[in-house]
Amino acid sequence: MSTIFDAILDGELPCHRVFENEHVLAFLDIGPLSRGHALVIPKERRAQLHELSDDASAELGRVLPRIARAVLSATGATAYNVLQNNGSEAHQAVFHVHFHIIPRFPDGSGLGLDWTPGELSDGEALAAAVASAIQSEEGSR
Repeated sequence: MSTIFDAILDGELPCHRVFENEHVLAFLDIGPLSRGHALVIPKERRAQLHELSDDASAELGRVLPRIARAVLSATGATAYNVLQNNGSEAHQAVFHVHFHIIPRFPDGSGLGLDWTPGELSDGEALAAAVASAIQSEEGSR
C-alpha cells in the first residue's frame, strides 16, 4: 500500500527538505504541532520500526541527533519530543516508519502527553522473555 511518504520519496509530492542522504530524508511536517516540527523517514520502505534492516536503523540513529540539534538551533527551542508510532493502536497514521522531532516552547505548543504509569508486576519473567527473544533473533542471523 502506497503512502504519502512514498509519493514524497518518488518526487510526486513536494516537501520542505531539511536533510537528505542515501538512506534518510527529513522534512518539515505540513501539519506541525509546533514551529520546526520535522519528520525523519528512512528511504527503506517499511511500515514499522521492527521491520527495518539494521543498516537503515543505524543510519536513522546516526542522523536523528544531528537533525534535532538543527531544529533547536533554527527555532530557538530548548526542548523537544521525539515521537515514533508503530501500528494503528499506537496512533500510527502513515504506515511508513517515521520519527517526529517536535520542538517545545514556553507557550505550551508541541506534543501534549497524558502519561499514566502502571505497575510492573512480572519484571523478572518479562525481562527474561525479552532477553530470550533478542538472543533467538541474534542466533538466527
